[in-house]
Amino acid sequence: MKDSTELAYAIAHWAAEKKAENILILDLRGHSDIADYFVLCNGLSTPQLKAIGSHIKQSAKEAGHHTTGRDGEFGTSWTALDFGDVIAHIFKPDARQFYAIEDYWNDAPRLHIES
Repeated sequence: MKDSTELAYAIAHWAAEKKAENILILDLRGHSDIADYFVLCNGLSTPQLKAIGSHIKQSAKEAGHHTTGRDGEFGTSWTALDFGDVIAHIFKPDARQFYAIEDYWNDAPRLHIES
């Protein structure tokens, strides 16, 4: 992949392949030095959260991208996979609502993805 934009869309696609819900890409370019993009999605069960996280990590690896870090275990209420310029956040719906990342970055453009 050429750039962080393509990686963000690829991560969203890989999440959708495992039936993730409420997939959203936050474009943080010009808003933060943390990353260019956050990709957020929900899974409804522990097995689904594990499947989404594992699939994103494996698919990214096959495409030549490796995580620089991970926060949380797959299947917990919130796991973040750090790919440098793109960070994938996999939530249970109640954790996503509680942490409200979208509200914190409310001035960042939002790219909704069909799940």
